Amino acid sequence: MLLNHSQSIMEKQTENLTTETAKKYDYLIVGAGLYGACFAYMARKRGKKCLVIDKREHAGGNLYCENIEGINVHKYGAHIFHTSDKAVWEFVTSLVEFNNYINSPVANYKGKLYNLPFNMNTFHALWGVVTPQEAMDKIAGQRAAAGTSEPQNLEQQAISLVGEDIYRILIKDYTEKQWGRKCTELPPSIIKRLPVRFTYDNNYFNDIYQGIPVGGYNRLFDKLLEGADLRLNCDFFAHRQELENIADKILYTGAIDQFYDYRFGKLEYRTVSFEQEVLDTDNYQGVAVMNYTDAETPYTRIIEHKHFEFGKQPKTVISREYSSEWKDDSEPYYPVNNERNNSIYLKYKELADKESSVIFGGRLAEYKYYDMHHIVAQVLNHKEF
Repeated sequence: MLLNHSQSIMEKQTENLTTETAKKYDYLIVGAGLYGACFAYMARKRGKKCLVIDKREHAGGNLYCENIEGINVHKYGAHIFHTSDKAVWEFVTSLVEFNNYINSPVANYKGKLYNLPFNMNTFHALWGVVTPQEAMDKIAGQRAAAGTSEPQNLEQQAISLVGEDIYRILIKDYTEKQWGRKCTELPPSIIKRLPVRFTYDNNYFNDIYQGIPVGGYNRLFDKLLEGADLRLNCDFFAHRQELENIADKILYTGAIDQFYDYRFGKLEYRTVSFEQEVLDTDNYQGVAVMNYTDAETPYTRIIEHKHFEFGKQPKTVISREYSSEWKDDSEPYYPVNNERNNSIYLKYKELADKESSVIFGGRLAEYKYYDMHHIVAQVLNHKEF
């Protein structure tokens, strides 16, 4: 069970937060996700008192794992830790053991399979080419045929980088399902760089270090939050007046527009939902992540969780992932960093920069998508420490 050390605090919960949290804290940490948990760990190492709160019934943010049939199910989508930052890797592996999982997803386009990222296995399946030069010539020819010198949208940008075939089969429909918009309506900046590898290497990431905590991410959060007071099912905004007065500083990892009561308008996100199924087989698709890159398949990918930890359980758990527009009752995942939203965010950031006792950190507070290693590095190098 995640964070057993917090149970005594959870059991004491009453509606009178002022009475229960009478003692003084150095930090109130709003959000028990990766940023908040790392911050709590670093603060506790320096003898600081921390109260960590989260509106969910569990800690761990979107990294939380639910154990089903002995399998650690990534409840909020697949998460593979990867980094080339030695200090970041040494930090996380000093807390828990990591396995040697290598992310090697497969793309399924109308029943035909292609390796990702784009590499020689992909090119051979597409065109029958064998040598890197043949693949480079094929892509160069399609780039030249497109004749786009200054791409104005994502479609033009992708074709100018990898040609028509890769764009049509592996990018177009998948991207449109992800963003809910035509590629011709999306800015070229979304896909400025595409991983193209002229080797027979299916490792999706180029980072030196890669893996998943042995036993799931919950074990990592147990270590990160050890020694901090933790209150779950606690909405900061429902008890804001009491909570703001119990700590010298607040680390806020929630949505920055909500913190300021949406005075400049709401920021937009894409969200994802999951259709989970337990199957009476020990191996459904043979890979942890399979992307569905055709328009006819409504979901973007299927995750088979046991493969993240080389599971041998007699059953398996899969999650079909669907992308949609964010609404107030859904979880914000991916910031829509277009001109409108970025201009709104900058107004909120101007207010945040003037705060003397509130620290803003993480994807929602900074309206920016971060990989896990970016979050860890930010906290390790934070000016507070």
